[in-house]
Amino acid sequence: MRSREGLVEVFSTFLQLDGDRFQTWITDPRLRRSMEQRLGQSKSDAAGLSENYWALYWHKTWQGQTAVESFQAIARGHLTAHIQESCYWVAQKTAATFVTSQTGLADCFQMAIAQIDKILKGFDSQQGFNFKSYASAALNSIIRETLRQKQEIDICTDWGLLRKISQKRLTEALQSAGLATSAIAPHLLAWDSFKLIYIPPQANGTRKLPKPEPETWEAIAQRYNQERLGQSIPTPATAATIEKWLLACAKAARTYLYPNLISINTPKPGQESGEFLDDLADQVQTDSLLSELIAEEEVQTRQTQRQQLQEVLIVALKNLDGEARSLIQFYYAEKLTQQEMASRLNMKQYTVSRRLTKARESLLLTLAQWSQQTLHISPSADLLKYTSSALEEWLETYFAQSPESAS
Repeated sequence: MRSREGLVEVFSTFLQLDGDRFQTWITDPRLRRSMEQRLGQSKSDAAGLSENYWALYWHKTWQGQTAVESFQAIARGHLTAHIQESCYWVAQKTAATFVTSQTGLADCFQMAIAQIDKILKGFDSQQGFNFKSYASAALNSIIRETLRQKQEIDICTDWGLLRKISQKRLTEALQSAGLATSAIAPHLLAWDSFKLIYIPPQANGTRKLPKPEPETWEAIAQRYNQERLGQSIPTPATAATIEKWLLACAKAARTYLYPNLISINTPKPGQESGEFLDDLADQVQTDSLLSELIAEEEVQTRQTQRQQLQEVLIVALKNLDGEARSLIQFYYAEKLTQQEMASRLNMKQYTVSRRLTKARESLLLTLAQWSQQTLHISPSADLLKYTSSALEEWLETYFAQSPESAS
């Protein structure tokens, strides 16, 4: 893939993929004019500033409560352009090592880039992190979590999915599907009756749960009709009706938990020309935010800090007790599931989950303490929140490069 050159290109161009392969960079004219005008109007040597300073500038523009909506939109577009390469490399790595054959690089790229607002909201410039580094870690987490969720949804039968989903999520799915409140209540009662009556033959075998037998459907319908009056549902339902409702619930749940992704280059509905990206406004804000960022410019290089952090985390890994090191090794180097880890260590799955979480928290605390000593940032719950994604990315990279190093 050809790397972009210059600040204008970095903040105004978007990847175009041909299947799962890079094809070219496409320039958004409005974003290009916005960046050119910003560089041209600056009274300082702003053009010589790093990408990260401009990323911070546009993030502050997007975040500003007094900024008009059009300025926030243009800032969002610049930041989306800025992380295109990061998103591509994260998607490529994940597609090659994590996903099934049904999900390719382009799918992973769209999964991640569609969550740009989540990344923007999660980033806190006050924590001292590089925006692109934070975005890379967040993109990796987004893709992996989405794929884990998708795999879970794809593996489950409709009946297995209905047994696993919570009432809160199912209610949200039905609302998202457009059902009125009066229609949601019967669906939820049918689902509740289904969960109560249809007991899986094996406690741990719900993913491949088959369709209930006819006599089970009749029992579900009987229970529904007994309970409906207490919930002010006037109309009784047959077994066939309840089955139809539950299939609708499963469809709504799949759509809600794993929605279709829309590219920002997709034509607008009802228009032969024009894309969602065209909604970005062509306006430029005043120099005040840029001046503020320049005044706050840091002279310390990040290269030395990254090397120090690498050394600190390697030592922290080696200082974990034997069991904790094994859990980290199994999860990040050998890619074992928690259930597989439990079998290997002869312990319960929930015990593995708890101890793996404790090991991660120990590493996070080490990272927070390093931040306090080196970056003068006091350890706090917020700091742990913002660094957890970065730690996850570091562990993935570290064990991919030297999986035996923590042994």
